[in-house]
Amino acid sequence: MPEKIVETPFPLIDVDPYAGRVIRYMRPSDYAWWAGLTAAFPGALWFWERMDKMATKPPRTALRVGGILGFVGGFLFAYQRSSLRFWGWTENKREEEMDYKEMSTRAAKGLPLYGESNEPEWVQGAAHRNSVYSQLKFQVFPMFNLVNHPYHGVDPAKYKPKEEPSQ
Repeated sequence: MPEKIVETPFPLIDVDPYAGRVIRYMRPSDYAWWAGLTAAFPGALWFWERMDKMATKPPRTALRVGGILGFVGGFLFAYQRSSLRFWGWTENKREEEMDYKEMSTRAAKGLPLYGESNEPEWVQGAAHRNSVYSQLKFQVFPMFNLVNHPYHGVDPAKYKPKEEPSQ
């Protein structure tokens, strides 16, 4: 099946980024959103409980569960924001520079660009088909790319070292 081409307003970095790269490339604003959502969930529970005239004080267990849900939800939101930059859907100049530096260094050393995998090729292909654009479906089933594979939707030749013209 042919790869779906999506026109984006910013340069495409990777259609199926490895989970570790997405987390490494998170911006401070992503961490701020993560922290804010972590605090907002139990904060909203506490506020609603305070507005209820019949309640005495919020139960500790509800606030703890709310904190856990806020932490997980905040992480998924921050992860999705970082993924949108990899796809070129939002401004990604910083990530583009980081990607070029990281990948061209790997290419210059002769290492595989997207890491090595012990998995057979059919498993790598299945992992790619299952995880590509999966960040759009976090509300249904959170899935991350945890398999190194060669299917990333970009031409690896752009990372090859440029040869100087001989005189």
